[in-house]
Amino acid sequence: MGSPVRIKVNSITSTKTAIPYDYYDLPFCLPWGKNPRPQVENFGEILWGDSIKPSPYITHMGVNITCRRVCPTNPSAKEMKRLKDRIEEGYRGQLIVDNLPVSEIFTQKIKGFRTFMLGYPLGTPKQPKTAFTPMVPKTQINNHLSLTIKYHKPSDFATAEKGYRIVGFHVMASSWNHDENSCQRDDSKNAGWYPRQGNPVTVDDTTIVYSYSVTWIEDTELAWSSRWDPYLSSAETDAKIHWFSIVNSLLIILFLSGMVAMIMLRALHKDFNRYNDPDNADEAQEETGWKLVHGDVFRKPPYPAMLATYIGTGCQLLGMAVITTIFALLGFLSPANRGGLLTAMLLLFILLGSYAGYVSARMCKMFRCQSWYNIFFTGTFYPGQVFGVFFFMDLTLWGMHASNAVPFTTLLALVGLWLCVSLPLVFVGAVVGYKRPVIEFPVDVNVIPRNIPEQRWYMKTPFTVLMAGILPFGAAFIELFFILSSLWLNRFYYVFGFLALVFLILIVTCAEITIVMVYFQLCYEDYRWWWRSFFISGSSGFHLFLYSIFYFATTLRMRKFWSTVIYFGWMLVISYTFTIITGTIGFVASFFFVHYIYGSIKVE
Repeated sequence: MGSPVRIKVNSITSTKTAIPYDYYDLPFCLPWGKNPRPQVENFGEILWGDSIKPSPYITHMGVNITCRRVCPTNPSAKEMKRLKDRIEEGYRGQLIVDNLPVSEIFTQKIKGFRTFMLGYPLGTPKQPKTAFTPMVPKTQINNHLSLTIKYHKPSDFATAEKGYRIVGFHVMASSWNHDENSCQRDDSKNAGWYPRQGNPVTVDDTTIVYSYSVTWIEDTELAWSSRWDPYLSSAETDAKIHWFSIVNSLLIILFLSGMVAMIMLRALHKDFNRYNDPDNADEAQEETGWKLVHGDVFRKPPYPAMLATYIGTGCQLLGMAVITTIFALLGFLSPANRGGLLTAMLLLFILLGSYAGYVSARMCKMFRCQSWYNIFFTGTFYPGQVFGVFFFMDLTLWGMHASNAVPFTTLLALVGLWLCVSLPLVFVGAVVGYKRPVIEFPVDVNVIPRNIPEQRWYMKTPFTVLMAGILPFGAAFIELFFILSSLWLNRFYYVFGFLALVFLILIVTCAEITIVMVYFQLCYEDYRWWWRSFFISGSSGFHLFLYSIFYFATTLRMRKFWSTVIYFGWMLVISYTFTIITGTIGFVASFFFVHYIYGSIKVE
């Protein structure tokens, strides 16, 4: 008891703008009278916009503070306008103690559910009286923070010798215009004081006195190892929605599995028997058409090097997603490790560059277009596109002085990791891939291409691609709602078990729908399946972008131009990445399927 406890500040955030700012950009009290440097631990914190710094709030373990003044401030008209704008934009201050973020607690009156909202409101904007809210004639500034810190005494003797553990950190912000009798230096004279309503600090005041109080409460039930559970425990309705998502996805996969089983066990088995029976060869050719294109089905597609680049990059991204999900399931990427998820994804993407080079090299060798230029293209095409969007966003954030504007030195480090680590690994993987034997096709390719019959309207590429992509998107879109909420509404996403299950269902769905559509395409004697197999499941990324527009219009409250640009810029990158991953899954599944069925028939 009595040991000093450090309270830190983080960037202020708002769901209305999605642009974080440094806490001390506003006229708050500075520790030691100057703006300290941020305490950065990893790449992810910088990219996410965390700017953790010391705060002027001082407290000691177990020592309650009724009221303590921090400092008086006399903001200029420009600073007061900036503070007023941040309040009206819904910005919330963020505090941290022992790596635990501060939160407000809200309790539903009907069912008694407790929900936690990270941070505290900087103030109350001007608003008219409504049936649910009182009238606020002028924008009010929350200058007093009532902090509640919960602690736990470990039960085992070995841990108990180390002292107490902080297990909760909550806040209630209020506006109170201090006078000479409130919040005196001698805290014993402040007994019974609390900020009452009716005397707020407004933006018209020239002096703002900031203050805080601290209450320590012992929690005998909540252990230190489970202190994040109150933040992560979802409401009963959220759990039901997750289960509904799983059931919805399982129904889709059950439907597709039935179609694949029907094709594999009935149609294909029947076709194999007919094709391999020389007495029924003419009858087989009359009844079905997929054998008729055996001499063209493995004909080199247009732009083979581009296809190899996309598949190599897709395998790299898919491997990154799978390994990241596994680490998250094992608990290595908890919310307590700020920036850990982004750092892990970045590191895995860089290391898996060798896998991208290997896959791309094997495909280039298969298509007889092997070239070191194509390998260089694999290592720079997708990263270059993402970096171009990222750099444009970063210039925008620099101009707005946002806290997630990546410093120039960090940009150089990212470029160095890309060109000096990831790109060489792509070439290393390509060397191994080029040394592997070429992938042989089960049937020979004819010299003269076969004419493709006129296709019905429902078998043409635009219709089949767009319609088929709805099913993979439908298998995951409910879970995507929670992921988008964690990205744009400052909520924790922790249900990695649900995510892993939905991800597995998504993989199976992409594979099955692509196999079904490619089979139907070959039956109609259209052998141009290479690119179409990629876009059939990859079009789910297009549906994801359409859903992001719907999500923006119905859920988010962003109205500023640059906030909208940032949102749609990053959603375009996410949708594009989703297209590459799902398209790669569909392509690989179709490749093995086509290779299997044409390797199972006798061709003269």
